[in-house]
Amino acid sequence: MACQHHVRTVFVALLGLVAPVRCITRGQLFPFGQSARDQLLERGNDQTHQLHLDGPVLFYDGTFDSIFINTNGFVATTQPSSELTYLGSMPAAFGMIAPLQGDLDTSDGVGKVFFRQDTSPAVLRQAASHINRAFPDDDEVDPTHAVVITWVDVATHKPQHGGDGIEKRRNTFQLVIASLETASYAILLYTRDGVQFSSTPVGDTTAVMQAVFSKGLVQGFIVSRQGPYYRITTEDEASVRALSEETNSGMRGVWVYEIGTSPYFSNVAPGEVTSLPIDRSQQRDPEGYEEAVDPERPVHHAEQVEYPSYEPDGQILVHPVQFQPQQPDFHPQNPEVVVVEDGDINVDVFSYNFGTCTSNAQKCSNFADCKDYSSGYCCHCRPGFFGNGIQCVAEGKPQRMNGKVHAKVFVGNSPSPVEFTSNDLHSYVVVNDGRSYVAISDIPESLGPSLQPLSGLGSVIGWAFALEQPGHKNGFSIVGGEFVRQAEVTFLPRNEKLIIKQEFKGIDEHDHLVVSTTLEGRIPEVPRGSTVQIDRYSEIYQYSNNLITSSSTREYVVSLPDGSTETRTYQWRQTITYQSCQHDRASREVAATQMLSVDQVFVLYDPNNQLIRFAMSNKIGDVNGEQPVENPCFTGRHGCDTSAVCRPGQGTQFTCSCAAGFRGNGHTCYDIDECSENPQSCGYNSICNNQPGTFRCECVDGYQFARDGQTCIEVNRPVDHCAAGSHDCDVPERARCSYTGGSLYICSCLPGFVGDGRACQDVDECEAGRCHQDAVCYNNQGSFTCQCRPGYHGDGFHCTSERTKTQCETHRDSFLGATGFGRPHIGHYVPTCDEHGAYEPTQCHGSTGHCWCVDRNGQEIPGTRSRPGSRPMCIDHEVVRPPVGPTPRPDVHPLPPGSHLMFAQSGRIEYVPLEGYDMKKSDAKAVLHLPEKVIVGVAYDCVEKMVYWTDITSPSISKVSLQGGEPIPVIQSDLDSPEGIAIDHLGRTMFWTDSMKDRIEVASLDGSQRRVIINSGLVNPRAIIVDPSNGNLYWADWNREAPKIETSYMDGSNRRVLVKDDLGLPNGLTYDPQSSLLCWADAGTHKMECMNPGHGDRRKVMEGIQYPFGITAYGKNIYFTDWRREAVITVDRYAGRETDEFQPQKKTKLYGITAALAQCPSGQNYCTVNNGGCTHLCLATPTGRSCMCPDNAVGVSCVERDGRY
Repeated sequence: MACQHHVRTVFVALLGLVAPVRCITRGQLFPFGQSARDQLLERGNDQTHQLHLDGPVLFYDGTFDSIFINTNGFVATTQPSSELTYLGSMPAAFGMIAPLQGDLDTSDGVGKVFFRQDTSPAVLRQAASHINRAFPDDDEVDPTHAVVITWVDVATHKPQHGGDGIEKRRNTFQLVIASLETASYAILLYTRDGVQFSSTPVGDTTAVMQAVFSKGLVQGFIVSRQGPYYRITTEDEASVRALSEETNSGMRGVWVYEIGTSPYFSNVAPGEVTSLPIDRSQQRDPEGYEEAVDPERPVHHAEQVEYPSYEPDGQILVHPVQFQPQQPDFHPQNPEVVVVEDGDINVDVFSYNFGTCTSNAQKCSNFADCKDYSSGYCCHCRPGFFGNGIQCVAEGKPQRMNGKVHAKVFVGNSPSPVEFTSNDLHSYVVVNDGRSYVAISDIPESLGPSLQPLSGLGSVIGWAFALEQPGHKNGFSIVGGEFVRQAEVTFLPRNEKLIIKQEFKGIDEHDHLVVSTTLEGRIPEVPRGSTVQIDRYSEIYQYSNNLITSSSTREYVVSLPDGSTETRTYQWRQTITYQSCQHDRASREVAATQMLSVDQVFVLYDPNNQLIRFAMSNKIGDVNGEQPVENPCFTGRHGCDTSAVCRPGQGTQFTCSCAAGFRGNGHTCYDIDECSENPQSCGYNSICNNQPGTFRCECVDGYQFARDGQTCIEVNRPVDHCAAGSHDCDVPERARCSYTGGSLYICSCLPGFVGDGRACQDVDECEAGRCHQDAVCYNNQGSFTCQCRPGYHGDGFHCTSERTKTQCETHRDSFLGATGFGRPHIGHYVPTCDEHGAYEPTQCHGSTGHCWCVDRNGQEIPGTRSRPGSRPMCIDHEVVRPPVGPTPRPDVHPLPPGSHLMFAQSGRIEYVPLEGYDMKKSDAKAVLHLPEKVIVGVAYDCVEKMVYWTDITSPSISKVSLQGGEPIPVIQSDLDSPEGIAIDHLGRTMFWTDSMKDRIEVASLDGSQRRVIINSGLVNPRAIIVDPSNGNLYWADWNREAPKIETSYMDGSNRRVLVKDDLGLPNGLTYDPQSSLLCWADAGTHKMECMNPGHGDRRKVMEGIQYPFGITAYGKNIYFTDWRREAVITVDRYAGRETDEFQPQKKTKLYGITAALAQCPSGQNYCTVNNGGCTHLCLATPTGRSCMCPDNAVGVSCVERDGRY
């Protein structure tokens, strides 16, 4: 109903409704305008202002120190792209908080956008009042800072013409983001008459305005995908008009949402008060009627969950769960929330929205069908699959689960907790026999032994995929892969209490179930060295509407190190909440109670590897434990392949059938590679990724899935105008375009020119008298030359009538003059000079007959010395030799498809193709030939197919495309001896060591934005490796006095020594992301060793290697170059032995080596998307990223900050 009018219909009278509360007015908004000391957004259309925040905003799982305020009714978390990219085609690629987004305009000066930060008590109290009223059952919050943005009288960019003849309608609304340390809330306010239009023109059509929260693009397995997208309004204009008339906060026109929490976040949470208080000033009874009671309206009572006690003997009396979900009035896009209170356990249960398969079928699993019902739609898994329809998995296929564990646990009487975050959890389940395995890593020894009794940490995955007895369903068949499990463990007799909360987030792109686990509380101590035995047990699960509960009392036996034993007890109770489809109750029928039987329980804590393991067998069946027919399918003793379904027959007969996606006889099953067998499995602009039992289509880079979840459409991404040539800088001969992230760039004039970068003029250096008085100055575009006048000698800057000897002539004459006869001593080498006094490129020893190449300074170029009687091919110093890349020479070849090893050998880079893990030595070829160089380090960028190398003769860092082309100088200044080099293919940066400057630097891949990140405590740094997915950097320092291997985050912070004992000359370093092993080759100890940096479990791979230099890992093998053997050697790291050797035709020292893989390694970091929101350098860390400025950032608009996500 409208805000200003009271509907006086007989229907209203019959229901006895009272007059509504009025809508809010402008006076009830938060203070705004000049009197509130607001800033004013620049007039116009699609204007944006970046507001740097005094206190951060939490949005989804990110933390933001600045926001971007836009004319078009929204706030962005990063620099928004052009409105053409999102108007009419939401969601946007960037993060967006939109109270009312459309094509808006303030050019006429009537409409305005005000904004400010505010920490005044009055504003914070007003924000707290709205929040606490919207969430009445939560603890009250007191925000510490707020941002207030008000769109006042804004109009559409193109005039609206309504039927009432009003040409310019105007909207007024307000967004307040109120934050405290652990949460942020969005308060949206819409005034009476504040929403006068609900759509705006877009091109030749119109688009309904939207109120939304969108995370934007999120980096996926290979490509980016659209992140969470929460809509307040729909495509119906009525939903926009309802913003000022309805509420979720108890005040009409005011909407409150929790939009971000720390440290964990699940989803945007709407306010819970959709009803309104009665305005008594307008209440009146209709004449002739008394207030009537709607007989159809349900009467609600308080909910109470009862936990039955477990009686092990005799028939079990089942207490039904007293749970009646509330049925509030339905509001589109507002999930129904029911709170079930039981002690300290609070559970939110969400119901499906109404809809049809036409618009919602994409929400079903790829292995499910959508079916419409009278009240809505439901998803059903197809035959051969099981689940809840939203997630379906193949029957009989083993299931894997990955996740992270966070803990704050007190052990025994300790006053201090054991805390850790993001420890890995991995689980594997053999579905056809109900056996589950769980492992959690990096558990400190102070906690690990005491966690052994808690087999329940892994029991939920056992319940989810338990072996089903006839007529019963395991957890995944009922709830799918998205649910919340909370357990309370009370240890007797001292009543220590531990809370376990696990949030299951569905199936990821690897087809693995994802879970986040939190442990908090106190547990009794189990002494170190003790073992724990848990006997078989049973547990009753009670099923109600979207709620499952269970409770039991469990015993366990602790075997102490002294040989004695203790029997201990704890009480266990848990709730599992989930979403189910309410529209098809017939297919959702589940027994009110089921029994989970758990036996063969195994628990072990491994102190050496800090790993805790649980294993158990799980069956779900009748609550009274009635034994089924001893069919092997129900006992798990069938012998079917782990990827097969056991199908029971009569009596004890059964058959084995391979699960969907596998092929075989049921006793042996093989994965079907759908991508190879049907190359057309995926559509245009997508790639097919085969996975065990299935396959996944993924959009190629630059594309994302449309709303149908199948079609790949082009992504409107930030444009590098410098690379695209769409910038407005002056021509490249006069100006440089520098890309700064997003779609931003900077124009600057080259040396020798002046201007603003967009228009540059030549500087006439001759006017400044740069040359010597006896020289002539010639001005050129961007430079000048000086030439001594006839009769004078010199370089033009210094001229003299007497010719000064060159370096070569001085060198030569020092030998010739030493004898007094103009002849050298016998056996002495005398350099030869050309007519200009420069060193001849080829120098020879007159006595021995050896010849070699020299540089301009007369220094011998290593690797060029020839045998007596032959002369090397040396390059004339005066001739500018064109660089030789992969294509100009007949003996240099572009890299063919596939995976390869690339290694440096003085002035060339060669490749050896890999067939599996074996070197195809007969196909080895040169990929780059630069004979005057000494190439030390080699790195490969798998994204652009470029090889990077360090050269110590120039010194410089360069790159070249492996598909052909000229070498490209990347860095040519401020280098002394660059050696090791590594590429972050996710964040698009490179890192290198300089063993003479004793420092580690980082730069963008084009050589810009250089920054020193480590400049102390280094003596001879050489090898360097990045682990971009985890944000870590590793390097080796072969300082003979104190060699060491160190690590830090990729921004240089958290630096620490990993290895310092029993090292000699650690030359080579490599990291294998698959096994998380850091390996090194030591030319001093002649050993190859590996360790997990997180565990410190150092182990020897091989001894007796000679003089290793470079090292790289691929699969089971480690490959290294050896100076003495002048070869590439293959080592099987599992067998600990050498398996192959390759000796190039050229017999010289081999330097760096790297693996050039056919595809980039999987993974992502916080710099992958939109440069992490940084203006310049984005450097990943394990928990976020750091935005850093280059060392030469003077005068450049650069924002430097740390960021945790």
